[in-house]
Amino acid sequence: MLPPESALARDLAAWLPRQRWFGGKDGPIDELSIGTATELRTGDPGLHHLVLDVRQNGATDRYQVLLGVRRDLPDRLRHAEIGGPPGPDGTRDRLYDAAHDPDLTRVLLDGLASEASAGPLRFRRAGGAGIRTDLASLPITAEQSNTSLLFGDTYICKLFRRLSDGVNLDLEVNLALTRGGCAHVPAVLGWIELEPERGARTAGDGEPVTLGLLSDYLHTGADGWSLAIASVRDWFAHTPPPGDGEWAELDASVAGGDFAAEAERLGAATAEVHQALAGAFGVRSLPAGEVHAMAARMNAELTATCRAVPGLAPHAKALTAAFLDLAAQAGPLPVQRVHGDYHLGQVLRTESGWTLLDFEGEPARTQHERRALAHPLRDVAGMLRSFEYAARFLIAKSGTVPPEPGGRLETRAHAWAARNRAAFCRGYAAGGGADPAAHSVLIRAFEFEKAVYEVRYEAQNRPAWLPVPLTSLAHLAT
Repeated sequence: MLPPESALARDLAAWLPRQRWFGGKDGPIDELSIGTATELRTGDPGLHHLVLDVRQNGATDRYQVLLGVRRDLPDRLRHAEIGGPPGPDGTRDRLYDAAHDPDLTRVLLDGLASEASAGPLRFRRAGGAGIRTDLASLPITAEQSNTSLLFGDTYICKLFRRLSDGVNLDLEVNLALTRGGCAHVPAVLGWIELEPERGARTAGDGEPVTLGLLSDYLHTGADGWSLAIASVRDWFAHTPPPGDGEWAELDASVAGGDFAAEAERLGAATAEVHQALAGAFGVRSLPAGEVHAMAARMNAELTATCRAVPGLAPHAKALTAAFLDLAAQAGPLPVQRVHGDYHLGQVLRTESGWTLLDFEGEPARTQHERRALAHPLRDVAGMLRSFEYAARFLIAKSGTVPPEPGGRLETRAHAWAARNRAAFCRGYAAGGGADPAAHSVLIRAFEFEKAVYEVRYEAQNRPAWLPVPLTSLAHLAT
């Protein structure tokens, strides 16, 4: 059985800041209360679903926890314990994060397959989906903001730890694309939600809160970042024949792991997904005045970042000019739903082609900002920046990023990035997307906006990586 709520809240408040997915590590928890507690399985082990209300700095966030209860905790689950072992009398049950317990996570599959309800929880199955219930789960431990469970090599269930109001973007977008027959997203099989009258924060909020999403698991897939890094490694290790001279440092096509053909295919897949998003959610026109305001916000962010990171200041003139060019565009801008946080880590290469993942948007942004419509070339710019990062990852990892262009590895990094950027843009245009070459003002502004964000992020979180965006800007801002 569960301890008294006050004792449970104390244990959870001590445990929560140690979890990778907890978003409030920069400050103490002022108050933690249990918003909902739903028993999903009785007996030993037992399973309870909790929604926690966590107050910090005057704001309240909600987190989802699957709470396991066992009389005796096996060694394989000790790392997930909440609250520590019982005292000498041994009267207290052991509490732990049940996302790590395949004996209990199977309850989620049972609920989805039968479309069950439990208290305020609703298990939904996508139309026509058949869901197996005999699969054991394994959590993906590398994830930062959510917890994903692999059920065999068949399903992946993403549990949204920090809950947002209403339907989660990842569910909303993926479900619409699945229903539209888009071949470049994993098929949605089901989802878990909290009924609106208990989940809504504000009066009149009629949407349920998304707790989890079950999709096909693409077990043959390799993520784009790993494939790109392998290509860069081959290129850095390539030794040109004697006599080839400086040109040998510029032709990235000669290395064994050339990525350009895959970059081109990825560009085409991206364009097809953008077209599917436009068909599912529509397109509207952003008036010229709002485009001007958008450019002003970009420039204001540049000014603030230059104050915080002086190393960006030498590029400020070129970046400001790009934002002014965007503001000077007279015509309106078509905007639609986009990915919102697009990079090589968000795509998988499977045996049937490229697949796009995680349509939640940038984690640091508000729900309103994530839902904002944007021009599709904003996603293109995000991927172009990702090629710049992939090109320099091995240099940064070795601690030898040069402060300015000129070194041999930086020359090769720039050549690799340029080749794959061009291939991606070529594929995107051929796949029906707006040709980046014909929208140079727009793509340049979006890419510089993303670079400013990267500079600020690296300065705050990974100072050793700061030369990566700064070095790439030395090439791009000329």
